[in-house]
Amino acid sequence: MDIYALYITIGLFTGILSGIFGIGGGMIIVPIMLATGHSFEESIGISILQMALSSFVGSVLNFKKKSLDFSLGLLIGAGGLIGASFSGFVLKIVSSKILMVIFALLVVYSMIQFVLKPKKKDFIADTRRYHLQGLKLFLIGALTGFFAITLGIGGGMLMVPLMHYFLGYDSKKCVALGLFFILFSSISGAFSLMYHHIINKEVLLAGAIVGLGSVMGVSIGIKWIMGLLNEKMHKILILGVYGLSLLIILYKLFF
Repeated sequence: MDIYALYITIGLFTGILSGIFGIGGGMIIVPIMLATGHSFEESIGISILQMALSSFVGSVLNFKKKSLDFSLGLLIGAGGLIGASFSGFVLKIVSSKILMVIFALLVVYSMIQFVLKPKKKDFIADTRRYHLQGLKLFLIGALTGFFAITLGIGGGMLMVPLMHYFLGYDSKKCVALGLFFILFSSISGAFSLMYHHIINKEVLLAGAIVGLGSVMGVSIGIKWIMGLLNEKMHKILILGVYGLSLLIILYKLFF
């Protein structure tokens, strides 16, 4: 298969997953890019570039469907913007093996949090509750943006279970917010990687081609498939994606 056709196919599949699960798709793209001869840093750059494209289209579609709360999205996106801005610096000083171990631990933690029921909220005044919710969203965004973009993923895989557990949001609301967050964190991360000369012309071209496929895929995921899934089935499928991602990263670590 022609390499560009392969990139389009990868992007299409990843985009569908992004639309359904609110993930950036880095856990799929990074290993495949490594297999095609790119370095770990280049693979992260390609992954982040396609995330920016697919998350923008996905967020527009979610907003039109009224499944995205724009005000909450801005809070979590602002946190992601700040956290992701440090990604290029971290990639320059921390080895890829250490980053993969951190990622594996974060995936396990995310799976556990997603399985647990959301915390029950005590009644507090509306104003205080609003500010606490906003602070939690901002902190979740900042921490996720820092770790996720450094590892070449959008952060939706980490963020969806955290919002579900700590804020009690249903999975579909979490997915819409997660995808909107990825828009902010991926753009910030891309500029950080460009500044540190990790994204070059070759990476930029590959990222654009994969991104083109992901734009088509995210439309399919949001418009067609999401409407067919109920809450329980959606959660089961998300857990399946977590499990697959963990297996892939463990394979990359030990084989």
